[in-house]
Amino acid sequence: MTGFEKTKDSPLYEQVSDFVREKVYSKEWGADRRIPSEHELMELFGLSRGTVQRGIRVLVDEGLLVQQRGRGTFVAQPVMARPSSNSLLSFAESMDEQGISYETRVVEMRVESAGPVCAAKLGIVEGADYLYLLRVRSVRGRPVMLIESRLNLRACPGLDRADFDSEGLFAAAERTSGHAIGASEMVYSARAVGKRRGRWLGCEEHAPVLELEQLVSLDDGTPFEWGSVWLPANRCVISSETVRE
Repeated sequence: MTGFEKTKDSPLYEQVSDFVREKVYSKEWGADRRIPSEHELMELFGLSRGTVQRGIRVLVDEGLLVQQRGRGTFVAQPVMARPSSNSLLSFAESMDEQGISYETRVVEMRVESAGPVCAAKLGIVEGADYLYLLRVRSVRGRPVMLIESRLNLRACPGLDRADFDSEGLFAAAERTSGHAIGASEMVYSARAVGKRRGRWLGCEEHAPVLELEQLVSLDDGTPFEWGSVWLPANRCVISSETVRE
């Protein structure tokens, strides 16, 4: 496990927090996973125990981690899940229906090798290629959502050649897979945005956001998208209407 580099831009305990937060947000460390012990983190970071403890405490207070006496510290498991309705719309389709004018910008797009968590979610073998796609959606020039997708290239061959500036993701998936979009599973979690995603959304790193983690499948049940939509708490409202039978 690598990637930690000390900088002079922020206190060391915040750098510890941001490093661990990114491991969770990037899906490298999945829900209920036990993170490295304090001693392992001290060796990894080359920092004192007090600094490491303070950095981890920030994430416990955020609700991203939970500490279990005698067992260690674990990535928190979200406790609120909402099944999709019978009408599945992408965020773009939903905004179109509401008459909201928006702009979408692709900020990162690359083919990566699937780690164990991503491979399990997308139903592919570990190490197989998938498409990582990061888009910012803005209304009146202000970012309102960050859409982070991990896409199954085996199910949608050629998806990595799509022009997402002019074609929606659902349309591109249906074109390349030969299947219609089927169903989605979604989990809602309150988060602090973190440095990387805060930069794209124009938020301070501790600003509250709502993460909508979603797994979308084609009509034959094949998972094609696993990712998250990040919504700044002070810019977006999600509403739903249900009927009790």
